[in-house]
Amino acid sequence: MTTELTILTLAALLQVVQFLLYSVTAQMQVGTKAAASPRDKKIELTGTAGRLQRAMNNHFEGLILFTIAAVVISVSGQSTPVTATCAWLYLIARVLYIPAYAFGLTPWRSVIWAVGFFATVTMLVAALL
Repeated sequence: MTTELTILTLAALLQVVQFLLYSVTAQMQVGTKAAASPRDKKIELTGTAGRLQRAMNNHFEGLILFTIAAVVISVSGQSTPVTATCAWLYLIARVLYIPAYAFGLTPWRSVIWAVGFFATVTMLVAALL
């Protein structure tokens, strides 16, 4: 398996961790009854629970582009030290993004996000070259 696909798998597991963090903090905020409800009325999370939910959703968005990049690089046999480094940068950025968002660390949250985004874009461009 290429480095890019290994990191894609780790990024998917990170998404599981983010889901668990969000779920636990959300249930602590709204209670078991609300968490188990059909949610016909929107529940607006605030504080850490809301930030963890938004960080998780942001990773879903970023994971789409990273998945495309990792799969294209791997399937086309274009894995290089540059694309592998970019994949690692993406994963490290996504790990760091969680506490940066949860604790409201500005502007670091945006800087960390940008590192992951540009690492992914670099992989996509590398796939075309």
